[in-house]
Amino acid sequence: MNHSPEHLALTMKDAAKLVGVDYRTIKLGIESGTIPTVQLGPRRMIPRVPLLRVFGIDAQGKHS
Repeated sequence: MNHSPEHLALTMKDAAKLVGVDYRTIKLGIESGTIPTVQLGPRRMIPRVPLLRVFGIDAQGKHS
């Protein structure tokens, strides 16, 4: 769906691709409250910038 890293909200699958982890890592982060989500209509999406912060990546995709 949102294959561009420029989208403001991502699916769990696209979030996993963006930060280079398994889908299950994203799911566990959401369940534990580490990774924030927002409800957009019927879909639960992950805001891009907070996701990158959780993984220590700046908005340009560089690790801190």
